[in-house]
Amino acid sequence: MRNPVVVGVTGTSAGLAAVRLAAREAVSRGCQLKVVHAFTWPSHGPPGAGMDYDRARRAASQVVGEAVLTAQRSTPGVRVTGQLVDGLPDRVLLRLSRAAVLLVLGDDDLATTPWLPPGSVLVQAVARSWCPVLVARGPRPPRGAVLAAVDGSANGMRALRHALAESRRRRATLEVLHVVREYGGADEEQGRQVLAEAAEAAPAAHTRLLAGAPGPTLVLASRRGRVIVLGPRGTRDAGLLGAVAREVLHRGACPTIFVHGRSVPVPRLPSDRKAGAMT
Repeated sequence: MRNPVVVGVTGTSAGLAAVRLAAREAVSRGCQLKVVHAFTWPSHGPPGAGMDYDRARRAASQVVGEAVLTAQRSTPGVRVTGQLVDGLPDRVLLRLSRAAVLLVLGDDDLATTPWLPPGSVLVQAVARSWCPVLVARGPRPPRGAVLAAVDGSANGMRALRHALAESRRRRATLEVLHVVREYGGADEEQGRQVLAEAAEAAPAAHTRLLAGAPGPTLVLASRRGRVIVLGPRGTRDAGLLGAVAREVLHRGACPTIFVHGRSVPVPRLPSDRKAGAMT
């Protein structure tokens, strides 16, 4: 059988938006959808904690059940299973990403927060997943071009190849974007060379050279995209996420796919350990 699309749910409206998107992705790929909710509980609790545990676990199971029904109602024909998995959410998702074709997560209104906590499950998954991660952006109709952000790095070319496959599967136009600080001089010349190399890899794509701060410029471009595809780090970035990926994750307007070649061995940061927390 094909590897599944995995979607992490939390019981939030953003999580259900991710489920609806993940269901469409699974059907278009001809594979199964796996709905997952991670459940944690302190190993030692106060008197009466057993009753609280049972209540919390039932509530977590209801989160999974509601998500499965949402997938079935939104996308007839989807093959979907639900699973309540014991463990810390980031560890659960990263483990499942090894065998998934795609990991889908909700953004939980990221744009309303002033900054991205590096220990959040979403940041950890986007940075460290073994498979591409698709971040849903609410009830957005599928329209516009598939956008690929390239920067001349290996991650950028990997994102371009993925975006090309996405555009073919979605029967959508592919636009390849590269951002320079300003037009004119060596910066523009180098940018056009990056786009020329991208055009060789995707001859049917439209290429666009944009000027400005890379992160905010791509966020603005994402307003007219069906989906934007990029790597989690660029040519000079290290650590969890590159500056551009962080900006697009935080404020992107359309669904965003972060493409990985392999998991990056970075130190694990603290995660939310509350019962049932996924993001």
